Amino acid sequence: MLKTLTKHGNSLALVIDKPILELLHASAETPFEIITDGRSLVLTPVREEAEEKKFNDAIEMVHKRFGNAMRELAK
Repeated sequence: MLKTLTKHGNSLALVIDKPILELLHASAETPFEIITDGRSLVLTPVREEAEEKKFNDAIEMVHKRFGNAMRELAK
């Protein structure tokens, strides 16, 4: 997807489409961490501690359940 910046007062803004916000479970109130290497931007929604734990627990379960299969597929 290609996007262009939009003039917003004296600044420029990047409009994030609704389907992407829904995929990220983000809204206008969601804070984002912004990281750059000087060439790229990475936007990551900041989650509450309980939500982050739930996500990490799900990742751990998937890793335990399918880790070996993923390693085999990667070969």
